Amino acid sequence: MFKPNFSYTNEMVNNLIEIQSIKDFIGNAPLVVEMEVSLKRDALLKSAHHSTAIEGNPLTFTQVDKLVKGMKIDAQKKAKQEVLNYLNVLENLDNYTENGKITEKTILKLHQDITHYTLDYTYLEGQYRTIPVHVVNKNGEIVFTPPHVNLVPKEMENFIEWMNQTIELNHVVAAGIIHYELVRIHPFVDGNGRTARALAALFLYLRKFDMDKFFTLDEYYDNDRQSYYNALNSVDVKTQNLNEWLDYFLEGFKISITEIKDHIILFLPAKSGKRKIKLSNKHRKILEHIHLKGDITNSEVQTLLNISRQGAYKDLRYLMDKAIIDKKGSSRSTYYVLKNPFHKQCSQNISQKKV
Repeated sequence: MFKPNFSYTNEMVNNLIEIQSIKDFIGNAPLVVEMEVSLKRDALLKSAHHSTAIEGNPLTFTQVDKLVKGMKIDAQKKAKQEVLNYLNVLENLDNYTENGKITEKTILKLHQDITHYTLDYTYLEGQYRTIPVHVVNKNGEIVFTPPHVNLVPKEMENFIEWMNQTIELNHVVAAGIIHYELVRIHPFVDGNGRTARALAALFLYLRKFDMDKFFTLDEYYDNDRQSYYNALNSVDVKTQNLNEWLDYFLEGFKISITEIKDHIILFLPAKSGKRKIKLSNKHRKILEHIHLKGDITNSEVQTLLNISRQGAYKDLRYLMDKAIIDKKGSSRSTYYVLKNPFHKQCSQNISQKKV
């Protein structure tokens, strides 16, 4: 079975202690509904933008935002499809598991959905590669040669077996190892980087260590791509010692969730005079859809939650009674939007930080 080679350095231990402390703060912060959903929306958009940008996708963050809202943007079909694919995967992480475990089927499905209609040949979606590949730098020079194609199925089998037995290993460390190992094996012709980052996110989600989908590591990688590539390439081919990569991964994890903590501190309910409202998962799904798309209709709620028209109206009525959403239009043109402008304030604040 796969056995990762690493040892805990002082820097790693210190980062893990700080990460746990920040995680506890975020988990106990009295977030209002608008803030909670807005943080999730921003994390989704940033993940979709930055993870695809790392692989060369040309869309800007503003274009991604418009694309998700259904607005027209001037871009190639493949570029738009890549972003929408990645976003769809992250929105539906709970669909990629079998009894809480990650299986070969899970990973193949992840890759299929991430690369849907973006590869030269559709039969390559969700299929292990059958040809040798090389990882090259921007100058076309080979910097890494993944395992031979004949070794891919067995290496993936050992990797997946290990992944489901990491109960005692720190979840963040395990996620870092998962990210690297999938990139090392390079089981697919294309889309390995996006699949590795999505797989690490899925692992953290299953281990309930994703801070309710509030943050993303993809922005950290994209902000300094060369450091990201250098960290991945820091692992010695023979010894496979992961220390330098894990130092980089944990530092990025700490930086990413620290930004979320700082943002939460700026908008704690005590400062805004709001009280936290308890909502069911279906109500949260409705609000997340509105945050992403800008509005929602009764028929869209029916599709989203797989419920009747009356059931959809009941859930929308509940959110209106809580003064969270407003009804617009009339008759068949009725749609619903967020009543509170808080999410706009959050989005503007985060966008300003990016600039």
